[in-house]
Amino acid sequence: MRTTVTLDEDVAAALKRVAGERGVSFKEALNAAVRAGLRGETSPTRYRMPGRPLGLRPGVDLTKALQLAAALEDEELVHKLELRK
Repeated sequence: MRTTVTLDEDVAAALKRVAGERGVSFKEALNAAVRAGLRGETSPTRYRMPGRPLGLRPGVDLTKALQLAAALEDEELVHKLELRK
């Protein structure tokens, strides 16, 4: 059906932006917007993941882990030096 509609400048600009983003014609963007409005659809809200502190927990001692890491590094260095011979 063909009809004449007067759109506010901001609405026309928003429709042109949506049409460009979706790669569709202005007419298709307008029809999709009207259909969504008549169905009562809203844009999905963006999901946000809450941030968490990544520091150490109280009472956690990294001494043992650091000792193990140092020992593994030492073993690897010795192995590399032995390969040079």
